[in-house]
Amino acid sequence: MGRSSLEELSAPPWLTLLLGLAAAAGMLQVRGQRAPSVEGFISIDCGLDEKTSYVDVIQIPYTSDAGFTDAGSNHNTSAKYWTTRMSQTHRNVRSFPDTVRSCYTLPSLVPGSKYLVRATFRYGDYDGLDSLPVFDLYLGVNFWQTVNVTEVDMAEIAEVIAVIPDDSVQVCLVNVGSGTPFISALVLRPLENSLYPPANATQGLVLIDRYSFGDTGKVPISYPDDPYDRNWLPFSYPEEWSDISTAEKVKDNIGNLSLHAPSVVMQTAITSRKDSDSKTIQLAWDIEPNHVYPVPGCIAILYAAELEILASDDVREYDLIINDKRTKVPYRPKYLIAAALYNNEPHHGFSQYSFTVIATANSTLPPMINAFEFFSVISTANVGTDSQDVSAINKIKVKYQVKKNWMGDPCAPKNFSWNGLTCSYPTSGRPRITSINMSNGGLSGDISSFFADIKDLQYLDLSYNKLTGSIPNALSELPSLVGLDLMGNQLNGSIPAGLLKRTQDGSLAVRYGNNPNLCSDNGSCQTKKNNYMLAVYIGVPIFVVLVIGALVVLLMFRVRKKKGLARGSHGHGRQQMENRQFTYKQLKVITDNFKVVLGQGGFGTVYDGFLHDGTHVAVKLLSQSSNQGIEEFMTEAQTLTKIHHKNLVSLIGYCKEEKYLALVYEHMSEGNLEDKLRGKNCTDVSLTWRQRLHIALESAQGLEYLHKACSPPFVHRDVKTSNILLNANLEAKVADFGLMKAFNHDNDTHISTVRVIGTRGYLAPEYATALQLNEKSDVYSFGIVLLEVITGHPAIQQSEEVVHIVQWARLRLTGGNIEEVVDTRMQADYNINGVWKAVDLALKCAEHAPGQRPTMTNVVAQLQHCLELEREDHTNDNNANSGFYMKDDNGDRGLLM
Repeated sequence: MGRSSLEELSAPPWLTLLLGLAAAAGMLQVRGQRAPSVEGFISIDCGLDEKTSYVDVIQIPYTSDAGFTDAGSNHNTSAKYWTTRMSQTHRNVRSFPDTVRSCYTLPSLVPGSKYLVRATFRYGDYDGLDSLPVFDLYLGVNFWQTVNVTEVDMAEIAEVIAVIPDDSVQVCLVNVGSGTPFISALVLRPLENSLYPPANATQGLVLIDRYSFGDTGKVPISYPDDPYDRNWLPFSYPEEWSDISTAEKVKDNIGNLSLHAPSVVMQTAITSRKDSDSKTIQLAWDIEPNHVYPVPGCIAILYAAELEILASDDVREYDLIINDKRTKVPYRPKYLIAAALYNNEPHHGFSQYSFTVIATANSTLPPMINAFEFFSVISTANVGTDSQDVSAINKIKVKYQVKKNWMGDPCAPKNFSWNGLTCSYPTSGRPRITSINMSNGGLSGDISSFFADIKDLQYLDLSYNKLTGSIPNALSELPSLVGLDLMGNQLNGSIPAGLLKRTQDGSLAVRYGNNPNLCSDNGSCQTKKNNYMLAVYIGVPIFVVLVIGALVVLLMFRVRKKKGLARGSHGHGRQQMENRQFTYKQLKVITDNFKVVLGQGGFGTVYDGFLHDGTHVAVKLLSQSSNQGIEEFMTEAQTLTKIHHKNLVSLIGYCKEEKYLALVYEHMSEGNLEDKLRGKNCTDVSLTWRQRLHIALESAQGLEYLHKACSPPFVHRDVKTSNILLNANLEAKVADFGLMKAFNHDNDTHISTVRVIGTRGYLAPEYATALQLNEKSDVYSFGIVLLEVITGHPAIQQSEEVVHIVQWARLRLTGGNIEEVVDTRMQADYNINGVWKAVDLALKCAEHAPGQRPTMTNVVAQLQHCLELEREDHTNDNNANSGFYMKDDNGDRGLLM
């Protein structure tokens, strides 16, 4: 035909012929020439000692990963798997055993530019466990691929080409419960933005294979022959095809650089054997699905250039057939001019792809191809948190040396959002941080000015830390801020005028009690300052008297201590509680003389009430016959003055007056979860699966706060459905803290008790038998709660025999039918995958051995994933009628409107 213009080959929408590929001056290199620039390259040897660097055999400088991540630990691979030709990056790894998501940050990028990112994983039995892990890999907030390490001494390589929207990108390893994630090397290479057109702002290309055909070499072609440091694997199969090569340089036509293979790659090719009658080249690739892309889309790129001078009557012309679909216009390669065939839109719907290059009837010569790239397609449409929010929260993280799970993007994906943060997710635009809870976080120093840079912030809780200095007035300029909690710190100075003004006009609620040196109005602060010198003049003489008096008191104290007087043992926290104390007379007014009973518990009776300002409360009055007494009362009262979380019931006040003991809580109008699940109120409508998931997730978040955010951590000890309360919006809050125990120190592994206290059916085996508590004891109890949420059945079922809910569920799941255990009142309105995941999670929580149970942090993450599945299912249901697909006889899918 002799025609090879772009217009002539644009007819098939799934296939485009690219001619006119060009290289910028000095871009293409051949063997023996000066190496191209490595400017913009990031090359990280993961697990290398800090401040160590080297230049590898192809003259690319590598550095330690210490400046790119603050998680994980370094390990050397086993020396018995070392070889003389092994890459230096394979001698060590960094592993991440302690976090669900662990990330590297690659900085100094050009926003909106295209990059190649490659990660290498060589296990080498670095941990001595000889256990090959499986984990997920993310590029920023978008799933990249699942890493499945199949051999101890072989490297798994993950490579993606994508447009990076920001000036940095994070590569994150995610623990999926199948072994500890690790990494050997991580590199980033800038690409020309015109390269790889299918890679765009919403779509990335994950490499499956890249071959240089006809290459008989033993090592891949890479840098410096490829200026982008791609690895072209040599491919020669003389039993099937003939190899062709030339010493002449293969050039690109003058034009835009859209697809490009180095000249040294294009200088070899394969063609049909001369002794064969076949004029075809057949290739096939299998596609491995994953849990995110069960049917991945694919992009194929075939590179072609004529390497032989043809006789005047010879013609080399061929068609390309992909899975029986043929190009409509044949192609004739040009002598020493590179071109490429590729599908601009991804193919979908196949687990295997076959590529047949077949000579046309006009062709006198067999087909020839020089190189091949094959990619699966991923979505890169998910965007990370607003860049200003990210910058601010990261500076806050550094200032207070926050660990927790504060890695990767703060808000996205939703199931990996940082502990203590709440985010908004607009339909268009980036997620924004709307709430920060760093209460009881052990923070010290002043209040960071960077909080004021998070412009959508609505709630900020910094209570019960060790913060000092003054309150920054910049917080008053946050337009959306409606709640600020600074209680229990060591702040000084006066409340800024801007904050006082907003509290007075009702637009902002500020809590600042228990800061002894903080003044609420400027006048009193100034008076204190003026009176300081007077106090000194008067105080010095008095001080001498006090010293003498103190010595006398000390002697008396020692005498009393010997007599065993320990009435001060409950004094801790009393200063915090003094401003919350009610009299019994006030309680009678609040409850209208204890008129309305809300419920009964081990502590006593709970009454309905209203404060003078209209606040609805619940008053728990100790019964004289209660088994719980002053110790449990003080435990609950003192604990709730120190811990604050949106999923823990708030203590408003207490009464301790002679024989009367009472606790005053926020009122939870929808009662407890146990009654809600059992339908105790005949007017109640059964909870939907989504409502149940929300309740389970919020309860788990409350327990996670006790386990992880408190220092030292707490064990609740009585987690059950009747201790999970619901407000008018069905938001869940964990209640009843009278049995709660604190660890003596942060690094304690368990708490020993002298007796078993709790509720039958919810007690963890190790607590019931060995009297040893830890966080996993609460996890067991929560597993029982989650099973109740799923099944609607109680923890102990009384029928002909006593049956525990775990035994009941496991027995019915042996047949693989989830409907056997799910509460029928939900009328099968749920995502079945999400329910299976929740059931599996509940049973893992209820494992007999504590070490086999997940942490509450992991429970929260998995419940968030269940909820995400339910949301996606709901979205799909809403879109179900937007269009219907059908297959025609040729296997094509068409959209019928």
